[in-house]
Amino acid sequence: MRCARCGRPACPECLREAAVGFQCVVCVSEGQKEVRSAATVAGARVQQSTPVVTYALLGVSVALYLLTAVLARSVMTNSDSDFFGLFSLWPVGVAEGGYGRLVVSAFLHYGLLHLALNMYALYVLGRELEMVLGRWRYGALYAVSLLGGSTSVMLFENPVSATVGASGAVFGLMGGLAVVLLKLRRSLVPVFTVIGINVVISVTVPGISLFGHLGGLVAGAVAGGVLLYAPAGAGRTRIQVAGLVALAVVLLVAVVLRVVQLRTEYGL
Repeated sequence: MRCARCGRPACPECLREAAVGFQCVVCVSEGQKEVRSAATVAGARVQQSTPVVTYALLGVSVALYLLTAVLARSVMTNSDSDFFGLFSLWPVGVAEGGYGRLVVSAFLHYGLLHLALNMYALYVLGRELEMVLGRWRYGALYAVSLLGGSTSVMLFENPVSATVGASGAVFGLMGGLAVVLLKLRRSLVPVFTVIGINVVISVTVPGISLFGHLGGLVAGAVAGGVLLYAPAGAGRTRIQVAGLVALAVVLLVAVVLRVVQLRTEYGL
């Protein structure tokens, strides 16, 4: 017997069934290298896999909630723990050197209801976006959205008021999803409806950080635009990375300028 592709003789055990005839294992391997992997609209490899990044984000938030509950010796008033006070986001606290607040605060929550609402939204939105964007792109979108929410809090919220929660980053996922739907030419009505409802809630319900939500939303939408509208081709990934890094740098510069202003105002 011979390989239908290269014509070399081969034993039956070394041949593999192909679309036409049988091919040797060498030709089968070469043919697989020539087949290009299917890609999503963002350039990520198409794969049906577990949304690892989403589950990891959920796990970190739940773990920190349990930690604060144990330290506070209360499930409902976990904000009484020292850890909660050390990492909640308030601009003056960041100006004093607590830069970890910018990130860690997005994984802290006031009570079970606050945690449950944000984790449900993250679970619903995160699974879908992670499959479209791929793991690293999705993780980068979440990180930029988180930073956008924290930056907005630094710039526009009361300097001595504390803010926590994943809602800024979740709003960023909404912004990213809107860009995905726009790229796919799907209806934006459902996602805009959800965003509108949440903005109304942010305005009408006391104690919710409107600017944190809006900052995350804008940062997520811009990051989504960078990922979805980067020119296709061999250099697409480099352009996406450069765009995301540039966006993160702009946000960090805004934080630094605000820190300098707060240190002057409060004599820090």
